[in-house]
Amino acid sequence: MSRIIALFANSETVWLKKRLIERFIRTYNVDMAQAAQTTGDFRSFNAFFTRALKPGARVISDTNSYIVSPADGTISQIGRIENGRIFQAKGQDFTVTELIGGDEALAERFNGGSFATIYLSPRDYHRVHMPVTGTLHSTTYIPGQLFSVNQVTAGAVPRLFARNERLSSIFTTELGIVASVMVGAMIVAGIETVWAGPVQTHGRRLIQTSFPQEGATHPPRLEAGAEMGRFMLGSTVILLFEPGRVAWMPELKAGDAVQMGQALAHKI
Repeated sequence: MSRIIALFANSETVWLKKRLIERFIRTYNVDMAQAAQTTGDFRSFNAFFTRALKPGARVISDTNSYIVSPADGTISQIGRIENGRIFQAKGQDFTVTELIGGDEALAERFNGGSFATIYLSPRDYHRVHMPVTGTLHSTTYIPGQLFSVNQVTAGAVPRLFARNERLSSIFTTELGIVASVMVGAMIVAGIETVWAGPVQTHGRRLIQTSFPQEGATHPPRLEAGAEMGRFMLGSTVILLFEPGRVAWMPELKAGDAVQMGQALAHKI
């Protein structure tokens, strides 16, 4: 179903993309006043869905002091990684090892650290940004299922985020290593990154990539608040930090809405 929907979402047929965009805006009450382009300017539904914002539409908090939200969305869960496990909802949890693709040594570095899970609803801005300045160390594409990732399924499907298709990106930063995991979901037609373009999704095997790649002199380096990727329909971003690196803003809790650039945590 996701593959079929991708064909429609990528179509540049004028009448089709116009109908899809207009119906989506009405259904989800999308605020187009913040978009950099008008409805008729988008070449496809996916171009609309991953639309850029007008300059100044989001304020980036002081990145010298804070970790900033990578996306617009709702905090699904936020807290501490305990015994190598991340809380999901209603007694559900999963391991960091399975989330990032099976690297036990890497997962151990996050044990006792901090995590935040942010759900992007259909009406949200769907570009994903850097929570902190970092240099890309590696990525891992992990094949998987395409369960919906809303609050209902998060409370009902065991190990949901560690079972869905996802891309784990590891960055080296002033705070040690940081993971940004983009989790796919039902009807998600693709994931893109700024350094590699579209990720080959709906695959069957795990793909690990180290940086810098052959022929490149330097790995990609991205500033806090800079775009790192985007979802073509979907989904969820999970941030992981090593122990003693960040302290979540005390007022934040599961169910709170956040905007890209908003302060999520103090740097320690």
